[in-house]
Amino acid sequence: MSESDLLVDAYLTHLKVERGLGAATIQAYATDLARYARHLESESLDVAAADGPAISGFLYALSRSDLSARSQARYLSSLRGLYKWLLSEKHVARDPTELVDSPRLPRKLPVVLSKDEVLALLGAPDLDDTPLGIRDAAMLHTMYAAGLRVSELVHLELGDVNLETGFVQAFGKGRKRRIVPLGAPARRRIERWKREVRGGWAPASSRFLFVTEAGTPMTRQNFFARVRHWALAAGISRPISPHKLRHSFATHLLLGGADLRAVQTMLGHADVTTTQVYTHVTGEHLSSMHRRYHPRG
Repeated sequence: MSESDLLVDAYLTHLKVERGLGAATIQAYATDLARYARHLESESLDVAAADGPAISGFLYALSRSDLSARSQARYLSSLRGLYKWLLSEKHVARDPTELVDSPRLPRKLPVVLSKDEVLALLGAPDLDDTPLGIRDAAMLHTMYAAGLRVSELVHLELGDVNLETGFVQAFGKGRKRRIVPLGAPARRRIERWKREVRGGWAPASSRFLFVTEAGTPMTRQNFFARVRHWALAAGISRPISPHKLRHSFATHLLLGGADLRAVQTMLGHADVTTTQVYTHVTGEHLSSMHRRYHPRG
């Protein structure tokens, strides 16, 4: 095993053991860094000896292989994490990614549902009034009320939701914990799910809040299918995913006058610039309303 491979393996172990990242995320890092190590090897370099021009050369090689600017930026992000750790562990004297510019990305605004679409989607399972409908109503309301990622929603445990105080604790990327309020509609549907259905589906040993009819934990793929089912039932024909509920949560809060920092905290974003993308969405919405209704719009 080469010196580069040893350093990359040590970094991946750090991500797993100390940062607590999930297997899928670690595998994505491993794939990116393996391609980088192979490129350096072709240039007779190793990870510890690479400098800024070597990294720029790697990004250029990626662009020559028709990789998109967004994918190139992802690779650079992986390298920044690697070299930040190598510097902290004194494997390198300086971070060679500091002077490397990120590829210019086209601004991609999140797609959000209108308030009417959200209300139609949330209300669709209530019209069904079956055990599946009761569970799905609880999940949809919880996701929209707290702005959860789908992975956070399906991994909620019974102890993560306090229906008396109206708060849910979620564990985001890197197992970072945050507390988010739950509104009364979501609390009522969770209470009904627990009272009428969950006990008949979940084994006594299950700690998960939401389970399938077989008593197993819900999966992201399963919930995605359920969201699509209820979107069609609500008359929403355009493509929809669970993450659009999270986008809608943030956008609707900002449209209602919520503070950007508060929304950042509720979403679990480490950097407020990640949250600021929603201000562009609300700005476009306000401009549209101005053009539509203002006599000189």
